[in-house]
Amino acid sequence: MLHHRVWQRLQRVRRRGVHNSPALLIILFAAFVEITFHAFRFRVPVPSRELDTPFYSTCQEPDVAAPRENAAIVMLARNSEVAEARRSVESLEKHFNQWFKYPIVFLNDEPWSDHFIHTLNASTSAETIFEYVPKQEWLFPEFINEDDARASMKSQGEQGILYAGKETYHHMCRFFSGYFYQVEALKKYKWYWRLEPDVDFSCYITYDPFREMARHNKVYGFTIALPEVGDTCPSLFRKVSDWKESQNIPSTSLWNAGISASWVPWPFRSHLKFLSHRDRHGDGWNLCHYWSNFEIADLDFFRGEQYQSLFQKLDRDGGFYYERWGDAPVHTLAVNMLAKPHQVHHFADIGYRHDSFYQCPANALGGQLPESKTLNLVNETWMPEIDGGVGCRCECDGRQTRNINNYCHDRLRAPNTMRRPWSTWFLEWFF
Repeated sequence: MLHHRVWQRLQRVRRRGVHNSPALLIILFAAFVEITFHAFRFRVPVPSRELDTPFYSTCQEPDVAAPRENAAIVMLARNSEVAEARRSVESLEKHFNQWFKYPIVFLNDEPWSDHFIHTLNASTSAETIFEYVPKQEWLFPEFINEDDARASMKSQGEQGILYAGKETYHHMCRFFSGYFYQVEALKKYKWYWRLEPDVDFSCYITYDPFREMARHNKVYGFTIALPEVGDTCPSLFRKVSDWKESQNIPSTSLWNAGISASWVPWPFRSHLKFLSHRDRHGDGWNLCHYWSNFEIADLDFFRGEQYQSLFQKLDRDGGFYYERWGDAPVHTLAVNMLAKPHQVHHFADIGYRHDSFYQCPANALGGQLPESKTLNLVNETWMPEIDGGVGCRCECDGRQTRNINNYCHDRLRAPNTMRRPWSTWFLEWFF
């Protein structure tokens, strides 16, 4: 083969010495040029203007009389998580839903307890709907060998792969990746806001995110981006990229924002395809994903033919069980492949915490509406205002916006912003 002949010639040249081999210098120069041009194909160009800015960067008077979108807040929870669910609902009620009163749909793979229903009804002024997810949409599909799947999950757990030893976690990731969008109780809605048990909101959301998403032609909104744990999904990117090529879907700057171009020269580059997180050409996925425990999104996007076709392909491949594919990387790769860059929105103004990670915007300077009687009824003090802040009466310290590395945030935001931290530029070219 060609690369074997090239390697043999390089070995002969090495024995003779580089200074006596202009051919080697030519080969090295050609390799450098080829690698540079290859990497340039995946560069994310700087847009000519900001394509995604906060919908509002100051407090607004909540418009309680404005029309509402066809939308719902959705929580998947267990009866045992009643305290955690109440904490989340009360936090969202205080900071947003007391004015806008979007219905909350609670989903469970078991029948709801009277205690859970009573407690959560007392936690919100909005309509509540308590639904049961049918077993056929939650448990193993018929084409998965349950014994093999359980053996694989047991092995994954013994290897210390995050949550991989928990069967219910695999079911949940598969559910949120596909069948969630077909739940009967959600079929009448166009928009959803995913709410997890045990989260906190720390800024007031005084406008309607659903209306702004619709008005600005967005399909997906997030707060936090971070790297996936690589051991959970070693083959996922290859499966998705193969499907993308089979459908002749062109790459956009949003797709390229998730790619780490290989710096191995042709013809050796393709051998990298045998490694994890690589496509068939040898280029890699940087593991960056939108943290899907908070997402505001268009249900029709995920119900669409392309996304559902992708999900059915992934589901048949079995990686939700034989590996531990999460819904966050599945959503991310699909959104980056199928949406236009400007259709993805970062909610920079929403203060949010889940587990140990948080986003905390700084309060907008001069934008806190201290004269607002509506806002003063629920909050009369807030953290100091900072020039450049976008938050509304945030209760967290906005001097540190996030407590996680910004690399993935900056990478996934790159197609939509003119501002690029130098570290993102550097890492974009060298990793």
